[in-house]
Amino acid sequence: MRARDLMTAEPITFQPSTPISVAARAMAERGFSGAPVVDADGKLLGMLTEGDLLRRLAAPADAPKSWIAGLFQSASEQADRFARAHGQTAGDAMTRGAVTAEEDTPVETLAKAMEERAIRRIPVLRDGRLVGIVSRADLIRALLQPSTELVADAPDERIRRALAKAMKEQPWVDAFAIFFDVKDGVVFFHGYCRNDAVLRGLKVLAETIPGVKGVNVMVERSSLGGVAG
Repeated sequence: MRARDLMTAEPITFQPSTPISVAARAMAERGFSGAPVVDADGKLLGMLTEGDLLRRLAAPADAPKSWIAGLFQSASEQADRFARAHGQTAGDAMTRGAVTAEEDTPVETLAKAMEERAIRRIPVLRDGRLVGIVSRADLIRALLQPSTELVADAPDERIRRALAKAMKEQPWVDAFAIFFDVKDGVVFFHGYCRNDAVLRGLKVLAETIPGVKGVNVMVERSSLGGVAG
């Protein structure tokens, strides 16, 4: 399985000039904890994450370093830290040098990178431009899905693929906490979600998939927000 098989295509992104307040509101309302920052041509510039926003909240408690302590950190590093903590745009606050993948990157490589670098998502590039993003939730869903090599044409597998694609296209789906399976044409949802509206939306979304005979929602309510992609 490759990155192209798991990624969320055309993920939500920010421009470097996007105000921090706008980006933070979008992340909170959509329930995701990070998004790529791209230029007008779709070239990846960095990632804006919850950690970047928390750094701004902690900035008032981050007292200036003494000149002695400053000897152990270059002026450019100190300036970059200050700009990320106090800047007003996504381009100022974002994390640069993000780990990236190509469309044919194996899932094992993605998982290893996420584990070793303690990151939650990896942008997928084509010729240097963003085409998708793979999250930890995508990798977990891949583990839960049965092998498709022998059942690629089975009705349940067709429903499974169609529903997975449909869920990725909906920003309100709590992607990291909702899982599903299909048996004899019946969709079974389980996990956690934010509210009853999401539960209704999931049921309706599944019912739009050709071949679905029924939907069984066994999802618990949770105050945790989801992640897109």
